[in-house]
Amino acid sequence: MTSAVRAVRAGARTVTMAGVSRHADAVSAAGCTVHVVDDDASVRKSLQRLVGAAGYRVQSYDSAREFLARPHSGEGPQCLILDIRMPGVDGLALQTSLRDTGWTIPVIFATGFGDVASSVRAMKIGAVDFLQKPIDEAELLAAVQRGVALDAELRRVGALVGALTTRVDRLTPRERQVFRLVVTGMLNKQIAGRLGTCERTIKVHRARIMRKMEAGSVAELVRMADRLGVLESPLPPAV
Repeated sequence: MTSAVRAVRAGARTVTMAGVSRHADAVSAAGCTVHVVDDDASVRKSLQRLVGAAGYRVQSYDSAREFLARPHSGEGPQCLILDIRMPGVDGLALQTSLRDTGWTIPVIFATGFGDVASSVRAMKIGAVDFLQKPIDEAELLAAVQRGVALDAELRRVGALVGALTTRVDRLTPRERQVFRLVVTGMLNKQIAGRLGTCERTIKVHRARIMRKMEAGSVAELVRMADRLGVLESPLPPAV
């Protein structure tokens, strides 16, 4: 891999909380939904009042089972404020279940029974924050802002990857082989030698790949490949 390709790849990393934090202020509370799951009615009411006053839509649930049973629209950025100790399915079990089913909603734990082991486990499987009750209002609202910003970014990246996947599906099997080699920084002559064809044919394939992928440059094509995980896939065998 050439140094130029490595440089482009380094700039095309997936979502990080550091990157999300820089854009958190740009996500408006309007249109965002915050879900609150807590078996204590007074806590639910308090959180609903606080978060709602900040401009967010709030939906509350008295158990993990109620949260899972109720339909969710999926419209707009969302996050989940979740208690740990609840009857039946506890907060950590709900977080794990959501992750295992592919729902990437950001989770903020707010609990009066937190311990080091629970907080470490929660953060390891993707919690945005782990707050102790009584909750500091400013800390909670800051965590909610980070949560919805993260969800907005995850949705943006998901849409981008979906669009790129559609473009890749347009490529022929041979074009996919050439695509895989082009993004390593190989020259047309080198690709032709590896695939056992002539340089002119590779130039034609390369032009078609650029058009079908809607890439304006090789650098842009490399970024697309990185998003799609193409750079991690095996190289086509040499002929």
